[in-house]
Amino acid sequence: MATREGGPPEVKITAVRRLLPNSCPAEPIEETGHQLSKCARQFGVPFKFYAITEKWEAVCIENLNTDADEVLIVNDLFSFDILMEESIYFDNPSPRDTVLNNIRKMRPDVFIQGVVNCSYGSSLTRFREALFYYRALFDVLDATIPREGKLRLVLEQGMLGHSVLNVIACEGMDLVHHPEKYRQWQVRNQRAGLRQLPLKPNIVKALKDKVMKDHHKDFLLCEDGQWLVQGWMGRILFAHSAWVAEDVSSK
Repeated sequence: MATREGGPPEVKITAVRRLLPNSCPAEPIEETGHQLSKCARQFGVPFKFYAITEKWEAVCIENLNTDADEVLIVNDLFSFDILMEESIYFDNPSPRDTVLNNIRKMRPDVFIQGVVNCSYGSSLTRFREALFYYRALFDVLDATIPREGKLRLVLEQGMLGHSVLNVIACEGMDLVHHPEKYRQWQVRNQRAGLRQLPLKPNIVKALKDKVMKDHHKDFLLCEDGQWLVQGWMGRILFAHSAWVAEDVSSK
């Protein structure tokens, strides 16, 4: 962007951090903003950073400080699985549906979604699904990162370990993650009035070529419908897609 003909555009990022009990929400997200601002200055890109600490269901276009001539991109990478599938109150809509409806009302130029391709049910099926899913993730680490590496320790203990413990040991409101497979998200998104955009063949080809050239042979990258899916040894772990409001024309 810094070398773009006509000069770099102004980039504005609004980060939304979900407010959780007994947390200190401001400090980590503000530090992220400081680091991004520093990077932008190094490259000469005009940059603004805003932080919102709020329930995701409550975030609307009014919270984003957008201008009419701005390109609006809404991006979520694996975060929506902590939203409950259904409200704890009988008459209230699903938090997931509320968030998706709010995104549709924002009418973004594109909504980019990344989902964890996993689905939990009862305790037994949740244990079995988690076993296969996290075994694949640990296999990826085994094949790509030395066991004594600091990054390996952070990923195993600081991230995956906590997630596995929560999935196996917790129930009800204590269960943090409620993932759905990408086909379930597709139905949910369409029901909310979102339309899936086609993948660009040249970008998909470039990504596939890079994976084949530079990464482990057991990594999977392919298309399923209009989803770009990633996996390991035949098991799909993540899926990505792009959406717009149903009544917005493609650009």
